[in-house]
This record gives sequence, C-alpha cells and structure tokens, in this order.
Amino acid sequence: MKAEILCVGTEILLGDIVNTNASYISKRLAALGVEVYNHTVVGDNPNRLKSALKIAFDRADTVIMTGGLGPTYDDLTKETVAEYFNLEMFEDEKSLNEITAYFKRTGREMTENNRKQALFPQGAVIFPNENGTAPGFAVQKDGKTAVLLPGPPIEMMPMFKNSVEPYFLSMTDETLVSQNIHIFGMGESTVETKLRPLMLESTNPTIAPYAKRGEVRLRVTAKAHDYNSAHSLCEPMVQKICDMLGDVVYGVDIDSLQNAVVHALKENKLHLASAESCTGGMISSRITDISGASSVFSCGVCAYSNEIKEKVLGVSHDTLDKFGAVSDKTALEMARGVRKISGAQIGISTTGVAGPDTDEGKPVGLVYVGIDSPWYSDVLELHLSRGRRDERDDIRYMASSHALNLVLNAIKKYKGIN
Repeated sequence: MKAEILCVGTEILLGDIVNTNASYISKRLAALGVEVYNHTVVGDNPNRLKSALKIAFDRADTVIMTGGLGPTYDDLTKETVAEYFNLEMFEDEKSLNEITAYFKRTGREMTENNRKQALFPQGAVIFPNENGTAPGFAVQKDGKTAVLLPGPPIEMMPMFKNSVEPYFLSMTDETLVSQNIHIFGMGESTVETKLRPLMLESTNPTIAPYAKRGEVRLRVTAKAHDYNSAHSLCEPMVQKICDMLGDVVYGVDIDSLQNAVVHALKENKLHLASAESCTGGMISSRITDISGASSVFSCGVCAYSNEIKEKVLGVSHDTLDKFGAVSDKTALEMARGVRKISGAQIGISTTGVAGPDTDEGKPVGLVYVGIDSPWYSDVLELHLSRGRRDERDDIRYMASSHALNLVLNAIKKYKGIN
C-alpha cells in the first residue's frame, strides 16, 4: 500500500501552527508497513484542494487527509472527496446524536451548522471522535482509499490509533510487529556502518535507523500472520543487534533515557540526586517527567552560583578558587555533595559553559559531568559545541543526556557487583 499525507489548513501554510500531524501519521504508517512517499499541505481553497487531491491519487492508492472537517463554510474536505469519488452525501444519525451529546456534555450550545459534521459520502466507514465534534471516516472506490481525520492533534491521534489502524489491519491478513532499540553514544552513520551488511540482507524482519536528538533509534519490524509469529521473528534480530552494538544500547522499547533511568533505579531499589549548574535543572525535569519518579529521585539542586555550590553542596572554596566552577574537580565534589545531603546512593552533576559567551576563559561547549556512588565515581569531560551561536539549548540538552547515560552505566556496575 502506498500512501500520501495531505494536510489541509491555511494556518499551516502561514506558519501559525506546526504540522505535527504529518510526522505522527508517517510514524504510525511505517509501523503498519504502509509506504509514504509524499507529504502535501494545501490551504482552505476548494480549487487548490481538488487539484492536490487529484495529484495525490495519481501517485498513491491511499490518501490520508487531516483538517477541513469543521462546521464552517470553508471546511470543504468531505465535500471535495465526495465529489472526487462521485458519491452523494448522507446524514448519519448516530454521528449526529454523538455530536449533540458532546455539546450537551460540555455545556455548549450546538448551532445548526454543526449538523454539517454528521454528513458523509455514501459507503463511508465512520470513525467516532471522543475528543471533539468532527468524526473521521474512510471511503473506498475503484481501488482508491481516502481517510479523513480532524486537524487538532488531540482529536486526530487517538482516532488514528483507535480507528484507523484497525481499519488498515482489517484490509490484510498479515500483522506487523516492531521493536525499537535505543542507542546513545554512537552516531547514526557509525551505527549504519556497523550494521549495514545485516540491514541489507534482512528482509523479514527489516531494520531501519532513525536519528533522534543526540540519539539513534533502530526499528526492527517483522511481518507474519499473527502477533506471536511476528514477535518471534523480531526477538533474535533484536538480541543480535544488541550484542553487536554493546553498551551504547540503553534499552529496547524503553522510549527515552530518562525512562530507562527511572526503570533501572526502581529495578535495583536505588535513589538518585542531581546537582546542576549549566543544565539548570534539566536533568531533574527529565527525570520527573516520568510517572513514578518520586520513588527513586531524592532531590535536584540547581547550583548556578559558586556560593551555592560551596554553601549547599559543600564544594571546597579552594577547588573553586584554584580550578574554577567549570572543572572536573568541581563536578565530582558537586556529585558527592548532593549525594551526601540527600542520602541517595547515586549523585550526578553538571557544570560547564553553555554559551553563547565563554566563562572563566573556558570555551563554549566544555561540560563536566560528575557521578558519585559507593561503588563508582567518575567525571566525563565533554566538548559539545558545534560552532553555532544558537546552540545553547542543544549543549544543555546533550549534557543532560550524557548525565542520564552515566547514571545508567553506574547502575550496570552496581548490578555487576551485587
């Protein structure tokens, strides 16, 4: 199946909103084994929409559209699709009742033009909208399929997951299963070089690399007649890749470094505390984004000034005076200090120059990440600058990622001695 994503909305073209729908749909379609060759955005103009729809169907058998399902006069996506397929529109009583109930439930007045959202082309498979008033639908004719979804991501995403994915799966007797290998500390090009022969020879399962912010994700996807058979094809390949790449793999289907850290801390009944300077609380923010982090995260100290480093964390005045705040000695003392005041088994710290200006005569991008525990202490010296003036946020984020990865390494060493 070849698909094109056609997003409707003048506000996207004007840059008023970011088109996150296309990214989300592409990822979900890839997991279903549906090939996406083109993304198109068109404004709320009936003639341009008709032209874009024709072009899309000339090069794809399935077109997934978002937007233009509202009640106003310029919401013409449904009408354009019905005209393309030469289908009459009908009012769906069940959808109308659900729209009416939605307005009643939310205490809002339903105007007459909202009835328009209960109109569909003949033969449409209707997708309920549990988060808004615009149902979606799919319609097929002459080997072509149109899938129409609401524009707001809060409505589109659950509709795609709950209705569109089962709809596509019902059209085939095969099941796709994917597992994701998460990598930190090895770039995409190096990963691809190491795995290239394996990637070229593997057709079921397939292996696909994706670059993430400072990370790499490998998706292993297998196709079979049922879930268990597909999963059994994935497992040995996932294990083989993990063995080939070694410690740079921080998890399988774990989603993020912070999720992996919280999971590993829980599994080993350990607590973590952070002391941050250049990252300004980013480590603690990422950790506490994860549900259940309160059971393993003791505290986070944002020690931006030398006075706080000294008075709260116990960093030696002589260390700050002789080596400076941005130094391996300071980073280690910060990690030890936060571990001491918190009672956590692991203390992690960051201190560095995020830029755009230098500090203490030290270059932008120089960051020290310190870790301290009863079984392992270390300091990483990082050079994270890529020479851009606007890289402050990237430096801070990458420093926090290295810190989280260092915590995972400490936990691995703990497991090795216990």
